[in-house]
Amino acid sequence: MVKGLQRHGIGVRVLEEEARDLPLPDEVELVKEATPQCLDGCELLIVLGGDGTLLRGAEFARASGVPMLGVNLGRVGFLAEAERDDLDRVVDRVVARSYEVEERMTVDVVVHRNGDIVHTDWALNEAAVQKAGAEKLLEVVLEIDGRPVTGFGCDGIVLSTPTGSTAYAFSAGGPVVWPEVEALLMVPISAHALFAKPLVTSPDSVLAVEVLPHIPPGVLWCDGRRTVELPPGARVEVRRGAVPVRLARLHHASFTDRLVAKFALPVAGWRGAPH
Repeated sequence: MVKGLQRHGIGVRVLEEEARDLPLPDEVELVKEATPQCLDGCELLIVLGGDGTLLRGAEFARASGVPMLGVNLGRVGFLAEAERDDLDRVVDRVVARSYEVEERMTVDVVVHRNGDIVHTDWALNEAAVQKAGAEKLLEVVLEIDGRPVTGFGCDGIVLSTPTGSTAYAFSAGGPVVWPEVEALLMVPISAHALFAKPLVTSPDSVLAVEVLPHIPPGVLWCDGRRTVELPPGARVEVRRGAVPVRLARLHHASFTDRLVAKFALPVAGWRGAPH
């Protein structure tokens, strides 16, 4: 990838900690500190890896506003726009600036304790409130737009964007939501309750999970990468993020086709609508 871009006179910048494992040409600019500022002057962030690597790249993309182009080297890679075998084509498209940029909704996360804000974060896929240990259920009360919905014991609650509907929320039994749909999802994980269905709300709703005060601490995970302990009585609020993540797209394939390809869904026998 690096050599292909450099052959066309495009400057390449790589994090120094990752460059140690790569046989890179001397002309590559190395960046010592992994901060959003390392993207200053860049027009595109190219991320090669699995879902975790792509989510790490999303942290840089959101903070800098630079579009991210993902190349999947992992198993599923819903955020990726190309696969390992497409590297030459990716280089050609980047050189020609033949890509479009779309914005993906994020969520902003605020943790309260006794009325005080004790932690803030964000997520592209989901914020997950989970029990910290295996021995006891997490006791929670769910709230939407300032009104209580229900309470129960569970392993956790996933608060997801449409982008995250194919990630943790999907594994927890939530619906698949097309990325262009603006909505928020609230998906219980292994709830011990009769009413514990996934909920889909307005993108302007505020979702809240209150951890009851008499139970062991829980934990908050954002995109499976950043975590903080939730003490008893903590309140987690999730709302539409103020800053989206910008993704570079190489083609106009529908999300339906992407879904079928990524999950290897059986479509044999399909004839299409009659003409």
